[in-house]
Amino acid sequence: MTTASTYDMENRANGRFETVGVETRFRAPRARIAADTSLTWWRRILPVVISHRATFAGAISLSFLSLIVQTVVPNALRGALDNLSVVYHSSTAVGDAHYAVLRHNVITIIILGLIAGATGYVGRRFMFTTAYNLESDLRNLIYEHMTWLSFSFYDRVQSGQLISRANSDIRSVQMYATFAPQIIVQSFIGVVAFGFMLSINAILAIVAMLVMPFLYLVGIKMRRMMFPISWMIQSRLADVATIVDENINGVRVVKSFAQEESEVNRLADAAEKVAWGYIKDAQFRGQYAPWVQNLPQLGLSLVLGVGGWLVIGGHASTGTILAFNAYLLMLQAPFMMLGQLVMMGQRAKASAERIFEILDERPTITERNGAFDLTEVRGTIEFDHVRFGYGDNPVILVDFTATLNAGETVALVGRTGCGKSTVARLLPRFYDVRDGEVRIDGRPVTDLTLTSLRHQVGVVLDEPFLFSVSIRDNIAYGKMDATDAEVEAAAKAANAHEFIVKLPEGYDTVVGERGYTLSGGQRQRIAIARTLLVNPPILILDDATSAIDVHVESEIYAALRTLLTHRTTLVIAHRVSTIALASRVILLDEGRVIATGTHEELLATTPLYAEVLAQTTVEAE
Repeated sequence: MTTASTYDMENRANGRFETVGVETRFRAPRARIAADTSLTWWRRILPVVISHRATFAGAISLSFLSLIVQTVVPNALRGALDNLSVVYHSSTAVGDAHYAVLRHNVITIIILGLIAGATGYVGRRFMFTTAYNLESDLRNLIYEHMTWLSFSFYDRVQSGQLISRANSDIRSVQMYATFAPQIIVQSFIGVVAFGFMLSINAILAIVAMLVMPFLYLVGIKMRRMMFPISWMIQSRLADVATIVDENINGVRVVKSFAQEESEVNRLADAAEKVAWGYIKDAQFRGQYAPWVQNLPQLGLSLVLGVGGWLVIGGHASTGTILAFNAYLLMLQAPFMMLGQLVMMGQRAKASAERIFEILDERPTITERNGAFDLTEVRGTIEFDHVRFGYGDNPVILVDFTATLNAGETVALVGRTGCGKSTVARLLPRFYDVRDGEVRIDGRPVTDLTLTSLRHQVGVVLDEPFLFSVSIRDNIAYGKMDATDAEVEAAAKAANAHEFIVKLPEGYDTVVGERGYTLSGGQRQRIAIARTLLVNPPILILDDATSAIDVHVESEIYAALRTLLTHRTTLVIAHRVSTIALASRVILLDEGRVIATGTHEELLATTPLYAEVLAQTTVEAE
């Protein structure tokens, strides 16, 4: 028995996964978001960006170099025009000097253009590489974190909300991560361009910057207006995703009750709300974008007007005006993109905060410091005065006390809703009890590592879930390195081998989503085989044969009797045939154990037992 936890928060924070008996190849992203919730959203994401510092620094540096070279071009063009003008006016005839000057200036500008183009291309490649790596890291972080969260989280959060945040919200952050650095670099280049403008003509430089304070004020106002609408749009997109997800997974229920029209109307209402949000978004952009785009044009007209007056007065050259216009266009670029930057920034902020809502969620089921692995299991199970209810809901188990001896098969019987399946969920610690204690071999389950506990406790649910992979992979899900012989042996034990080999591709047949290309009984048999392959010393069958006919059920139980001999088994029973598997029966009612004994003893001494069997038999039929 070890004293070190193999699945604790420290290991997870460091991006390491270790599991009992299973080798994993997953490695977490290089960095995680900052845990300090008081930081701004971009500072929380910054560690993930910095983890890709090589490509990010290369992108920024090359983009900066490209734009620096671009700022040199107008000044070189001004010098070329002024030099040609001097040469032209100092000579009465065109000669070799004119062509030499022209050729030198043309070659210089071509070389500068090639350098700017090459560095800009490589810089953009690096920037997009960084952005897509950031998107991948965030998506992996979210999915990893969701696998860590407890069942109670999924009880209250809609799957569509999670899907939306793992897709569209991350994409919004990624787009901003791609776009914003380019604008920032262009802003720095604007400063450089303004320096050139001051060196050429200070008066024109000041005139060119007169409109910039107004652009700043418009940007601030636009940012304040855009954030609420961006949050609302992302939230309503998640609502649409939720409805689509529910309709796809519940299509059989929808069609069974002929509710296609009502579901279409529900989706249409949600889509209209999204459309309303986008319309408001467009109204805000339509209100402020013209100011952002046209105020720089006012600056250009002022430069042309004042510059023309200076040229006429002989205080500036034509080359100077041409260079100023080019530099002014460089200054305009980041400001003209300011509206889009603000819009994307607010959407990225809203999306990031929605992502943080998941990443900041803490699991309710955690390992204690010093939790140890569950090994050498004998299989004695004790429920000691357990009291439990889901969340803030009323208590289901009031004072549940029961003991399962090592190697014993016990059936848990009771009316619908009395808490039978709840008992099954407490043993592998899907939920924690409010009071009392659950123990395995005298060790509280809260003292055990989660991975080792769930590796030793096999659960077959009444609603089996299959993945959209082959039947072989579904059976081997809990033991990926299982041989074909082991897979087939488990399938035979669950009475699934016979129908599997009759399928077109046998064990290589890929099942449809959630396994719906198979019958309910076939799905349950594969789920039983999946658990038996792991060969856990403790087994829970939660009405695991409810969708199987009595004849097939008897064949499965005949095979199971041998397999259950050396393991502790808790059977959630609704049929007398299921109870026949057990050597002892526990009768549960209103959260308490009413009676315990063999099937025959309870029939003879406890009238409630006969009533429950009659009720459950009718429900099963």
